[in-house]
Amino acid sequence: MAREWAPDSWQDFEARHLPRYEDAAALEEATTALSSHPPLVFAGEARALKADLAEVAEGKAFLLQGGDCAESFAEFHPNNIRDTFRVLLQMAVVMTFASKKPVVKVGRMAGQFAKPRSSDTETQGDMTLPSYFGDNINGIDFNPESRTNDPQRMVRAYYQASSTLNLLRAFAGGGYANLRQVHQWTLDFMGRSPWADKFGNLADRIGEALDFMEACGVDPATVPQLQGTSFYTSHEALLLPYEQALTRQDSLTGDWYDTSAHMVWIGDRTRFEGSAHIEFARGIGNPLGMKCGPSLETDALLKLLDTLNPAREPGRITLISRFGHDKVEDGLPRLVRAVKAEGHPVVWSCDPMHGNVVKSDSGYKTRPFDRILTEVKGFFAVHRAEGTHPGGIHVEMTGQDVTECVGGAVAITDEALKDRYHTHCDPRLNAAQSLELAFLIAETLNAEHEQVRADAA
Repeated sequence: MAREWAPDSWQDFEARHLPRYEDAAALEEATTALSSHPPLVFAGEARALKADLAEVAEGKAFLLQGGDCAESFAEFHPNNIRDTFRVLLQMAVVMTFASKKPVVKVGRMAGQFAKPRSSDTETQGDMTLPSYFGDNINGIDFNPESRTNDPQRMVRAYYQASSTLNLLRAFAGGGYANLRQVHQWTLDFMGRSPWADKFGNLADRIGEALDFMEACGVDPATVPQLQGTSFYTSHEALLLPYEQALTRQDSLTGDWYDTSAHMVWIGDRTRFEGSAHIEFARGIGNPLGMKCGPSLETDALLKLLDTLNPAREPGRITLISRFGHDKVEDGLPRLVRAVKAEGHPVVWSCDPMHGNVVKSDSGYKTRPFDRILTEVKGFFAVHRAEGTHPGGIHVEMTGQDVTECVGGAVAITDEALKDRYHTHCDPRLNAAQSLELAFLIAETLNAEHEQVRADAA
């Protein structure tokens, strides 16, 4: 018999990487307020995403998950939300056109604030303060006032997430995602990227296809699938007091859902047996992600899968591999084989970002684009060899014209990192690099599509 679960049962388990709040009464006040606020997403939306991910698990669709490393209060602006959304639209169109499969779009948006840190404290000179844990916990400026863990920041994060979701829903269903607008999705600064020209050619082909449909008597304006798109949100469920406060019981099914996002995931540092984060996640009905890195043993993974998805429900679990460009082909196969042998219906997604962080000669933390690409290629190669589905990609990216990851066709150099290095935590792909990655993935998806056709002939 599984032990009983409640939204607060995680408090009886080991909780790592949670901030310490000095004022317990202030924490109670903030979480009580949040528990009375409206849900940010709805249970039916989470179930719809789970159904879409079940298609991914069967190899009938592909998952694109991307967005900020860590959202910030300072950079909160509708233009930034719009620009990241349209780069994800571009990436999805490229992949859909190549693979002839639907692409499930999930943003690391409207809640991706908190970040685990290697140390609870940071020292600069003779001053030691709490580490920066993300804008919903404390501030990035190194001074005592900013670095005080303030529970009211959770409330501010809720309202920012609410505004972000409102805008995303408007973009997804209000005409911005209309395929007739595909030429308008290219950002101005991407004109200097060769991939912008390639996307323009693709947009022309899509326009011709829509013209052909119209000539045949099918009006694209009356086809809902061409007028908008489904777009979901996700974040790491790290700050458990926030997640608990937004957990609601669905009035239709009686099941519990974390209404802070459609999908939440558990990070590499919090997915261990006896973890408070695992305990919280096992009781909610949302689709769940779990990071899988070199330190994860096969027996531990299978136990976690049995805990999180005992009914083996398709679409429930997405395993997000993060090995590094030089370890993926050695480390991933053993996990893939174990999961396949046990019959767990998971989505396998590739996070090529977190295992490829280096410190540049100029002192900036960066990610070389060639290493990101190498890990993606290795991920596809492993699944091809094991006879399993390479289900998705999970990237930290932005629609802004930043210089944080070196390389790519735009050839960002070590010296150029300082030009527009704006991230609050880890380096992100910019719009041009994201689109370049999408085309390179599309080539692989297209090759697999053609192979399937050849095998069926």
